[in-house]
Amino acid sequence: MNGILQSVFSTEGFLLGTLVPFLFVLTVVVFVHEMGHYLVGRWCGIGVKVFSIGFGPELFGFNDSHGTRWKLCAIPLGGYVKFVGDMNATSSQPNPEEIEKLTDAERKVAFHTQPVWKRAATVVAGPLFNFLLTIAVFAVLFSAYGRPVLEPMVAEVTAGSPAARAGILPGDRFVSVDGSKIQTFSDVQRLVSGRGGDTITFVMLRDGKEVTVTATPELMEQQDGLGNKVKVAVIGVVNNQEFGQPRLITYSPVGAVGAAVEETGYIIQRTGQFLQRFVVGREDKCQLGGPIKIAKMSGQAAKLGFEWLVQLVALLSVGIGILNLLPIPPLDGGHLLFYGVEAVIRRPVSERMMEMGYRAGLLLVLGFMGFVFWNDLFGC
Repeated sequence: MNGILQSVFSTEGFLLGTLVPFLFVLTVVVFVHEMGHYLVGRWCGIGVKVFSIGFGPELFGFNDSHGTRWKLCAIPLGGYVKFVGDMNATSSQPNPEEIEKLTDAERKVAFHTQPVWKRAATVVAGPLFNFLLTIAVFAVLFSAYGRPVLEPMVAEVTAGSPAARAGILPGDRFVSVDGSKIQTFSDVQRLVSGRGGDTITFVMLRDGKEVTVTATPELMEQQDGLGNKVKVAVIGVVNNQEFGQPRLITYSPVGAVGAAVEETGYIIQRTGQFLQRFVVGREDKCQLGGPIKIAKMSGQAAKLGFEWLVQLVALLSVGIGILNLLPIPPLDGGHLLFYGVEAVIRRPVSERMMEMGYRAGLLLVLGFMGFVFWNDLFGC
């Protein structure tokens, strides 16, 4: 019995070692996303009926002075803000009969009676707050710890690698990668790691002269910082202490914010690049995971320290923000798509078209959820 209790409640066990970190990561990301919808919606004069973390039966909650029900529910895999006039948690367009049931006061603050720009601003605020959360996390980390970097030097070239075939030599210094200027070795890794199979142009500094070469990165299985096996595109160059001359970049608070914005932009770009390549079958399907993989990573990050757990929050927040911007109903991007059409044609999209869009989008979302669950359990 003691062994069972220890395996459940110890920091190495399931409850404290995996479940609690997972709930922390997911709750923070979901809360910030929904708070974006809530704050901008209230700023636009829209009434809010429910702010929920989780789905299903309510565990506990309270009503604030504005009549909003704040609650925590039993299934912690998401959350929602329900505005006045919404038919359900996805803010689906109410039918005329539902609108007729609203009082005059409710109609004034109902979501679907607002100008299209207010609805669009409220919807886009969720993903935007996810990006702002990532910027805030990186700004704090950069301000507190700085950022260790290496000079973009080549200490070794792996025999038979794309770099060796391209003619890159030990002692070369990276100047640019496909036209992007290089400052640190991590810049090279960032620009190469997501482009397996693409031909890339490298400008190298060798004996005071610039040399231009081309190489095609190849996928290689490596371990990430949490110990997971991932496939990363590499060209086969290695840096070290002697050539890289490691140093720590320190930031003022303002500089840390600027660096955080830049880093968040890189992550958004890399994630978008991954999704584009994934759709056409050029990325490893095992790179995508669902709640089980996130829970596992949360436990791994918690063991390494709170700083790692917070970084996972930042990375997941970007992913949630980007996924929600995909133009698929009932995601935020699907709503924005309808509002864009409405702004162009100067009238709401027909109820029939919206219903068809929601049904098709829901099938896509459910299919994606099934895919990542399969990856979590059996596929990878």
